[in-house]
Amino acid sequence: MTTETTGTADGAPLFGPNSQFGAFFDDPRWALAIIRATVLEAAHPQIGAALADNSTFVTHPWRRLRNTFLSMRRMFGADPAEREREAARLNRLHARMSGSDSRGRAYDAMDRATRAWVVATLFESAVTMCRLSGQPLDQDTMERMYAEYRAYLAALDGDAGELPEDLNDFWRYFDRVVENELENTEAARVILYRLFDHLPAPALLDGAPTLWAAGRAVVGPLLGAITVASLPESYRRRAGLPEMPGAATLMQGAYLAAGLTRFLPEGWINAESIIEALSLSPDSDDPRARTATALRARMKRASALLRLLTPLSGDADFEPAPSGGTDKNRRSAEEFFHRVLDQTGDGHLDWPDLAAMARELSTRLDLDEPEETRLYDAFAAWWRELQAALDTDGDGRVSAEEYATAVPSLAGPALIRVAEVLFDATDKDGNGSIDADEYRTLFRTAFHRDLTTADGAYGKSDFVGDFVAFMAGRRAGTPYDPLLADA
Repeated sequence: MTTETTGTADGAPLFGPNSQFGAFFDDPRWALAIIRATVLEAAHPQIGAALADNSTFVTHPWRRLRNTFLSMRRMFGADPAEREREAARLNRLHARMSGSDSRGRAYDAMDRATRAWVVATLFESAVTMCRLSGQPLDQDTMERMYAEYRAYLAALDGDAGELPEDLNDFWRYFDRVVENELENTEAARVILYRLFDHLPAPALLDGAPTLWAAGRAVVGPLLGAITVASLPESYRRRAGLPEMPGAATLMQGAYLAAGLTRFLPEGWINAESIIEALSLSPDSDDPRARTATALRARMKRASALLRLLTPLSGDADFEPAPSGGTDKNRRSAEEFFHRVLDQTGDGHLDWPDLAAMARELSTRLDLDEPEETRLYDAFAAWWRELQAALDTDGDGRVSAEEYATAVPSLAGPALIRVAEVLFDATDKDGNGSIDADEYRTLFRTAFHRDLTTADGAYGKSDFVGDFVAFMAGRRAGTPYDPLLADA
């Protein structure tokens, strides 16, 4: 094997905890750098179009963050088998994303030059975050880190040929793409100016809507201003991005403050624990949920106090509508449509929404390629069934109004098949029920719930019935809520 996949010429590892990436893994500065890198990615017309059509980053940003975090940890981890498996999963995911943007230009998530740009933005933003925080990387460290990111690309594409081998050539490549290819795309504008306006609360803060709304109203514009100020000047100028007075000073202060965390004792900041804690729902069987529940109760009291002192009302809590009463049932159906079915947040139900569901299920359950393909095929059949039943105006998609008038049509044979495929993927020993061991290794990973059956097993008919009832919008508060409805 070459140093491109094992280590640098001086023997420094490219992957694992002793890599340069490993040194930055729990660094709070990444919170700022990742937003910056995502904007630079979204500004590429191919990536921006793919995000707009397929991504759940608007409606389920915390879930997208968690999945991205776990993926990068696997890709940069020390286990080559895990890295190979994750690379194969990412390639299958990207192979299903292609189409055209609003100007008719084709995009393909497997395009090698486009994938190289994603890796380039991560590396360049890591270098930039160190410089802005007053801790610039020396040349040797920068060279080692660049080798790591080229190895990351090689693990995905088979080689890293789309990125220059020499670091000096990389900076010329980066400037050329920024100057000649990046645009003020819709996806970039959403991230900078609209995402934080409607950013849903993570599960940890879901019970304190007023507190979340107040914090979001302050932090959102600040993060947007900091990100804009940190972008390459040539892109800001060409895209016409407005820069808030004092934004450069604010940006510098934010990075410097984040950099001061290096003086904290080692281990005090653990990115994985923080992201998982944000995702814990109150009735999760994860032991950390008790602490999260106690913290959530305190935040509810703070939110109630804030509601007395401010006109901010926050986001309304979701309450399933009671049975009886056409208007209430209709509002409940529309709520379910926007929280569960419309995964991409464009106001309509179409194939990318169901593909996003299949993608999330496949990721949570860590399905192998045959099982993943079966699941995607089952969701594709469900989409054809839904389109035939609900698309009354023939525009190729289903609106919230079309869905609300024909809710029972969701629970057809194809949806039952989706549930059966999911059950078979979980029932590893094929005995027709999910036992406690299978649950702990797979089912709990996806749904974060404990078994409720008296005999400690979950039969196929119960599983299918519960899943179909949830996906048909018939029942709220099911074990499946955190899988497809969480933020």
